Amino acid sequence: MIEDILKYNKEFVEKKAYEPYLTSKYPDKKLAILTCMDTRLTELLPAALGIKNGDAKIIKNAGGVITHPYGSVMRSLLVGILELGVEEIMVIGHTDCGVQGMDGHHMLEELVERGVSQEHINVIKSTGTDLEKWLGGFESVEQSVKDTVYALKHHPLMPAGIKITGFIMDSVTGGLEAIEEKK
Repeated sequence: MIEDILKYNKEFVEKKAYEPYLTSKYPDKKLAILTCMDTRLTELLPAALGIKNGDAKIIKNAGGVITHPYGSVMRSLLVGILELGVEEIMVIGHTDCGVQGMDGHHMLEELVERGVSQEHINVIKSTGTDLEKWLGGFESVEQSVKDTVYALKHHPLMPAGIKITGFIMDSVTGGLEAIEEKK
């Protein structure tokens, strides 16, 4: 598969097919979106929001969540705000998310079945890392979005004045439902 992608990429560059996508590193809409890596959202999310190349910083991970308060998601959002002019953040979960109901214990068992040694797992656990929680999912997409919005709004490094809102996207139609803030 990677060889096919590399072949396509070479032709893409040779034909200058990149020209319609030229833009700056600064998001035109001063917007960052934290969302899920779900394949159904790859083209649906920008299309449903009217977002084109250059409009927004889009940060994707499994579930569209913050797994660590000083991890890569928070760092990316702060870079977007402090260096690239982001003024608003949308947290967008989606229906039928694969992370919903994920079992961290089962994920650890799966890692062992795929050749990760129990010894390595035990070493990581001995550092105080709760691997089951880290690998686990959430029970409710709505609650996950509320929790993420709350974490962002109350993060000690979040600058004042940044608008942060939460939504759930229908992964079939692209429809958005606003999620009320967690109190």
